[in-house]
Amino acid sequence: MEAQSADASRPTKGRVVMLVDNKVDGDSRVQKAAESAAAAGWDVVLLGLVRSGRGRTWKLGDAEVRLLPLKTPLSKRHAERHRSPLRRPFAYPPGPMAAYRRQWIKAWRADLATRRAALRVAPAAVGTPLFRKAEKLRLTVAGPVSRFLQKWVEFRARQTSQAQQAGRALRGPIDRAFTAVWKGVKGKRAWRRLEPVLWDYELTYGKEIDALKPDLIHANDFRMLGVGARATVRARAAGRSVKLVWDAHEFLPGVRPWEDNAHWIPGNTAHESEYAPYADAVVTVSEGLGDLLRERHGLKEQPTVVLNAPDRPVERDPAIEDVEPEPDLRELCGIGQDVPLVVYSGSPGPQRGLGDMVEALPKLDGVHMAFVVPSPAAAYIQGLLERAQELGVGDRLHAVPYVQHWQVVRFLSAADVGCIPIHHWPNHEIALITKFFEYSHARLPLVVSDVKTMSEMTRATGQGEVCRAEDVDDLVRTVKAVLADPEKYKAAYDKPGLLDTWTWEAQAEVLDALYTRLVPGTPKERS
Repeated sequence: MEAQSADASRPTKGRVVMLVDNKVDGDSRVQKAAESAAAAGWDVVLLGLVRSGRGRTWKLGDAEVRLLPLKTPLSKRHAERHRSPLRRPFAYPPGPMAAYRRQWIKAWRADLATRRAALRVAPAAVGTPLFRKAEKLRLTVAGPVSRFLQKWVEFRARQTSQAQQAGRALRGPIDRAFTAVWKGVKGKRAWRRLEPVLWDYELTYGKEIDALKPDLIHANDFRMLGVGARATVRARAAGRSVKLVWDAHEFLPGVRPWEDNAHWIPGNTAHESEYAPYADAVVTVSEGLGDLLRERHGLKEQPTVVLNAPDRPVERDPAIEDVEPEPDLRELCGIGQDVPLVVYSGSPGPQRGLGDMVEALPKLDGVHMAFVVPSPAAAYIQGLLERAQELGVGDRLHAVPYVQHWQVVRFLSAADVGCIPIHHWPNHEIALITKFFEYSHARLPLVVSDVKTMSEMTRATGQGEVCRAEDVDDLVRTVKAVLADPEKYKAAYDKPGLLDTWTWEAQAEVLDALYTRLVPGTPKERS
């Protein structure tokens, strides 16, 4: 169970290689898991990715982070690589042909126009009288022929564009039939045809994992499950003992697809189903999700729950510790302490209810809202800001960037209300999400939608009000109720022990115990 450590003199419990399919920044769960595992004595290397540019390396506490450059040539769909005789039979093949033909016909038409003009204004330059007669005849025929060919080329170019769009969208009957056929033929292995881009992740991470010779692989979410499982199989075939932990953040069949097409859910769920049996242990974010995973994949034991809880808030003295102070939320919004402020913190998207918050703002006199999001310049956020301007409340909606995960709680505590107006999607019903815990530790009164688990907890603790999802008027009602008597809801946080288990420190102990069960033994010097 030997592993090489960045600090060869430091005894470690074993080498853990964590895998995540993002750039690590902004993924607080993964950052905290890596940092806390390293603090507990594990030699941790966290592998993430960059989608453009070169990779880079840095430290999270004692954990090492490596970002690998991801190339995705296998993401090209069939219609982007081949003709589509069934979808658009007259389309040009993928590639430069359509653009070439359109430019060629324009050039021919320009040449014909010039030659006709030359016959009129410079006949001697054209040639002999006999040649000019032949030229005039050629131009008489070429004119209508070129017009017809231009229309034909434009038609085929449109067919090409439509074929490409339909091929990328993958929502038509041909795409559904393709999916059904491969599911029937290959079953759980169908992802190789439906989502071959998953191999791009394997080819990015595989050799790096093998070189690190881990004792335990911690694969975050569905894409990394296959990468981790294949690395585990290779290691065991080479005679090394390696354990695989699968950290399932969501119930995949219930997610809103990043790519709304006929292949995405069937392909990725097939991939997950193929590799779930390779996991030595499963970690997830809630008991409800654990139940779903155990039933779906026939797991031998109940998944271990590690909540998306924040770091325990601690007072740090910048004069003593090298700690970057968190920004001031109200200062970023340009408002004073007496201005009512409702905050949303987390990933944006229509299903998150941010649009409902914007529509509610005109009915909340004097109230400001802050969206704390990964990229305030993103098109979706800019669209919400434009909508606020249309409603005449643009000066009361603010978009600000994420802060470091250890700064989140104090940063959010400057607000008056924490809002989670998410819509009814299967994954929204079954877990207490990260921002729920972050708002709680910031001691914010909550306004949450009536998704099952979160609304039940909010009613049970009394820490906020519940509104009907996608009901703007009810959202307005609940925000007004909370702002009218915030101390009533803040009092819930005084209940002894309520916040103690909602800390990452408590969750880190659970994760460390799981690792230790899978990789037992006393710490050893690493060479």
